[in-house]
Amino acid sequence: MNQYFFVLALLWMMSCKSKTTPETQVATTNEHTLTFTKEQLKSVNIAVAKPQLQFIANTIRASGKIDVPPQNLVSVTVPLGGYLKYTKLLPGMRLKKGDVIAVLEDQQYIQLQQDYLTTKAKLESAEQEFFRQKELNVSKASSDKIYEQAKAEYQSLKIALSALAERLRLININPATLSAQNISRSIRLYAPFDGFVSKVNVNIGRYVNPSDILFDLIDPKDIHLKIRVFEKDLPQLSIGQKLIAHTNAHPEKQYNCTITLISKDVDTDRTAEVYCRFQDYDKSLLPGMYMNTIIELAGEESLTVPEQAVVSFEGKNYVFTSAENGTFEMTEVFIGSKEKGFVAIENKAAINNKNIVTTGAYTLLMTLKNKAEEE
Repeated sequence: MNQYFFVLALLWMMSCKSKTTPETQVATTNEHTLTFTKEQLKSVNIAVAKPQLQFIANTIRASGKIDVPPQNLVSVTVPLGGYLKYTKLLPGMRLKKGDVIAVLEDQQYIQLQQDYLTTKAKLESAEQEFFRQKELNVSKASSDKIYEQAKAEYQSLKIALSALAERLRLININPATLSAQNISRSIRLYAPFDGFVSKVNVNIGRYVNPSDILFDLIDPKDIHLKIRVFEKDLPQLSIGQKLIAHTNAHPEKQYNCTITLISKDVDTDRTAEVYCRFQDYDKSLLPGMYMNTIIELAGEESLTVPEQAVVSFEGKNYVFTSAENGTFEMTEVFIGSKEKGFVAIENKAAINNKNIVTTGAYTLLMTLKNKAEEE
């Protein structure tokens, strides 16, 4: 508040030059320098300090979204088609391995079970006939032709039964437990893993073909974060490197990640994809969510000033250096990494061993620029 009134007072004094004395005016020798009298300095809140050498970790900031590898995105179909009788799935719903996700019914399921049981009965008869003809052929009581016919019939039915059994397994019917007493017109589809539903493409009563996708399920076991990093920053990254990610909705909630893959393909915008794995996956994180990340690099000792000491003007950054005679000079600086309220200054020679204004820098900037406009 003191700074605000001080600026107003300075502006008022400069607008009334004809009525003021030189002692009440702030002097400027050029567009980057201000000089205060001792009396003027008493009325403004300005604090100075030397730059500090501190260890500041360098960071890279990048953004991306949660992604699922192709092998973890499963499309559910039904091999023989049928009418959807039951499902309770909704997008986003959690699933456990073995949960019933759909029930379908169709006449062809009945026919397939009938064919299996009929073939199984024929095979039992053909097997008995084959071994009978084999014994007769050994004693030459039966011709070779009859024996070969019995053998062919037995092998043919054995192959047919095996094929029908595999078709039953495709629709989740166990041929080993199938009998004439438990033939069913419906089949069940089960969740293949613990995960959640991404899409539901069907409704109850609809006929689905073998090529139709009923549901898209996501296995979160290998869910990852895919971010884009600028080409110039790629050499500083490595497999196994740690980073911190957060969503835009909850920036206070941070997630630890590890870099698992760095793409070698640089896009037209000069960025490349970097894949990261969550150390502890949170079930509230869903594919497609955008996240911001901070990648911490090896730090170094830097010459630093408090962040409030740096002011911006016309796209450049400045600090004010202080001399003992009440003179303040605006000096351009190039800033680096920031940490814990301090910012690294890359052009160290510009501020090294100088007193830097740490409180009141913005007040000095406004005073200097307003006075320059008047003159």
